[in-house]
Amino acid sequence: MSEPSVRDFYDDLAHDYHLLFRDWDASMAYQAEVLGGLVRECRGAGPHTVLDCSCGIGTQAIGLALAGHRVVGSDLSPVAAARAAAEATARGARLPAAAADMRQLPFRETSFDVVLCADNSLTHLLAGQDLRAALLGMRRVLRDDGLLMITVRAYDETLRTRPTSTPPQVSQTCDGQVITFQLWHWHEDGERYDLEHFQLLPAQDTWQVRVRRTTHWALTSPQLTQFVTEAGFTDVTWRSPASTGYYQPVLTAQRAPSAQ
Repeated sequence: MSEPSVRDFYDDLAHDYHLLFRDWDASMAYQAEVLGGLVRECRGAGPHTVLDCSCGIGTQAIGLALAGHRVVGSDLSPVAAARAAAEATARGARLPAAAADMRQLPFRETSFDVVLCADNSLTHLLAGQDLRAALLGMRRVLRDDGLLMITVRAYDETLRTRPTSTPPQVSQTCDGQVITFQLWHWHEDGERYDLEHFQLLPAQDTWQVRVRRTTHWALTSPQLTQFVTEAGFTDVTWRSPASTGYYQPVLTAQRAPSAQ
C-alpha cells in the first residue's frame, strides 16, 4: 500500500471522523482531563506550550486548548488540520493548525514544552528510518526536559492474537445510528497490517457504506521504547489504560538536555 494512502485516508475521513465517538465533545473533555493530568504530573501546573503533531480534527488539541494550554496543531492531512482549527474557533478556543508531515516538522528548535502524538498515529510510519526521523524531529522542537507523549494501541497483546477485525462501534446522529468497524489484513512479516475502515451510515431504508484503507506497524512497547531512547529521550514510562483511564497505553518521556 503506497505511502500517499495515509494522507488520502485522513483527508477522506476528516468529514466523518467525529462519528467515531458517541459524543465527540465529551470525548474531547475526557481526553484533555487525562492527558492534561499527565502534563501536570510531569511538567507542573502550566499552562504549557503544546504541539499536537497528529492533531487530526482536533480531538485532543481542542480539549487541551480549552483547558488553558497554548496549543499548536499539525497533521499530515490538510483537510483534517483545517477542520481542527475551525472546530476550535467554533468552541471559543484558539488552535493554529498546519498541514505537516511529522517527519519534517516545520517549527523552530526548542519551541514547545510538550509534544503529543496520539491516536496510534505514529504507527503509520512503517520503516525504522521514518520512525527515527519523526522522533528526532519531536525532540528537536522540544525544550530541554520537555515532555513527549505518545498513545498507541496495545500491540503487545495484539501480536499474540493477531485479530482480523475490531468490534463495531455505534454512534447516534440526527439521521440514525452510524456503525464503524475495521478489518485487519496481516502482512507476512507478522508486524504490519493493512486496515480497512468501514463506516455504515443510515440512508433512508438502507445503509451507505464508506470504506477507507491504510497501513499500520504493530509496534510493541519494547520496540517503541528502544526507538524513543535512541532518539535522545530519558525516563521512558508506559502508563496502562487501567492506571490512567485513557483508552490507549500512553508513553511519556523526557527530552534529555542538550550537551553544553
